[in-house]
Amino acid sequence: MSEDLTPVLIGVGQVTDKGRDLDDLPGPVGLIEQAVRRAFDDAGIGAARAADLDLIAVVRSFRESTPNTPASVARRLGAEKALCRLMPNGGNGPQYLVNRYAEAIAKGKNRFVLFAGAEAKDSVRRLKKAGRPIDWAEPPETEAEFLAPEPKMASGYETSHGVWLAAHVYPMFENAYRHHLGRGIGEHQMAMGRLFERFTEVAAATPGAWFPTRRTAEEIATPGPDNRFVGWPYTKFMNAMNHVDQSAAILMTSRGFAREMGVPQDRLVHLHGCADTNEPLLVSERQTYHDCPAVRMMGRKALDMAGTDIGAIDHFDLYSCFPVAVEIARDELGIPADDPRPLTVTGGLPYHGGAGNNYVMNSIAAMADRVRARPGSKGMVTANGGFLTKHAAGIYSTEPSPAHDGRGWRRENPAVYQAELDALATPPVVKAAEGDAVVETYTVAFGRGGEPEGGILFGRLGNGTDPMAPRFIANTPPDPDLLRAMTEEDFIGRRGRVANADRRNTMMF
Repeated sequence: MSEDLTPVLIGVGQVTDKGRDLDDLPGPVGLIEQAVRRAFDDAGIGAARAADLDLIAVVRSFRESTPNTPASVARRLGAEKALCRLMPNGGNGPQYLVNRYAEAIAKGKNRFVLFAGAEAKDSVRRLKKAGRPIDWAEPPETEAEFLAPEPKMASGYETSHGVWLAAHVYPMFENAYRHHLGRGIGEHQMAMGRLFERFTEVAAATPGAWFPTRRTAEEIATPGPDNRFVGWPYTKFMNAMNHVDQSAAILMTSRGFAREMGVPQDRLVHLHGCADTNEPLLVSERQTYHDCPAVRMMGRKALDMAGTDIGAIDHFDLYSCFPVAVEIARDELGIPADDPRPLTVTGGLPYHGGAGNNYVMNSIAAMADRVRARPGSKGMVTANGGFLTKHAAGIYSTEPSPAHDGRGWRRENPAVYQAELDALATPPVVKAAEGDAVVETYTVAFGRGGEPEGGILFGRLGNGTDPMAPRFIANTPPDPDLLRAMTEEDFIGRRGRVANADRRNTMMF
């Protein structure tokens, strides 16, 4: 394979649009256009080169503002030849796109591609508050075609018990992780605060951060009027911030076409290693809740492809929707808990702002800037979609990878190692649960007034000694004293009885 087909990032662009007059809001397509034009400027080539694009892939926003966002972007740019596709929901999307089309470029199937996305939820919030209409529709009127299938991330069984909202699902992973470490509730609360304190330090130094404010561990971990619990043990300051107006874009091509277009050498960023993995689609069908085999496999495969190890990575951006996403990724990748290397280059989803499914586009753009500032250094980006469900990683550097010398850029087919993950044994799931049971993990959902409203848990039938005992989902009675106790005592391993009525399980203690 010719070196000329080595895939490279050549241009990145990011936009944070805050406080604009209501009569001048750009909307998602406008935000994307701004980021794309910045990416062309970053590459040192004019936006007229958009005519050479053969693919435009846009990451789906939470609220699609027009029937065919990719085609609308192409129309604005004059990219008439580009195949236009929409990437389905999932925070793994941007890194998945880089991985997939790096391979396509290396095989000569694509030559010049654009990835972009945006979220304008802050504009939506402001317009609704002002009683103003929201209409950002623009041509064409044809519906967008998806790049990949979009599976449902929760079953009816899960949804009926409250296992569908990220702010209530991730806390159950967190409590399982805490219990596995043997930490007390207060001790772990401060550990989460210290973890994200470091993220706020990066956000405070990042011009595009939505919340460029340094916060102490105590501020982050302690509930209060401005920092209520959402899904215990997470306070508001520990939750991803989606109500932003942000966008990002990436231009990717081959080294050969980059030279042909006149892209300066110092703009090139190489993908040394990458991997894509998945956990079982449904949260109720996971092997455990305190770790993540898919992240472990993803990290190993990406590092092996790059011919390096975790100790040689200089910069990280670990997906950070909630603390446990960072903690599990850090542990599975083999990064020591006391490692001095920052785990973000943006400030993370709660503080930089997470533009919906597109946050990792910002991560990759920021990582490109970071490795360019230190030529030869290596940066790792991880991405996560769903509920620790869909995973992707990329390892970046300004220099070509020595691991690819003599054989060109190629990666192992993700389906090969995914088969190993799919073969892992998981406990059976029972929908109508009856009898003695133990709590496997849980959370307490809080209302906006700061009061606990309900308990959600995963449990196992029996006495807790059989690792393959049937698993079930249940709620608790809406007893305020019980709900408070569940936030003050560790209920994992607590015994009780579960009963089913009206297609819902309730566990009583």
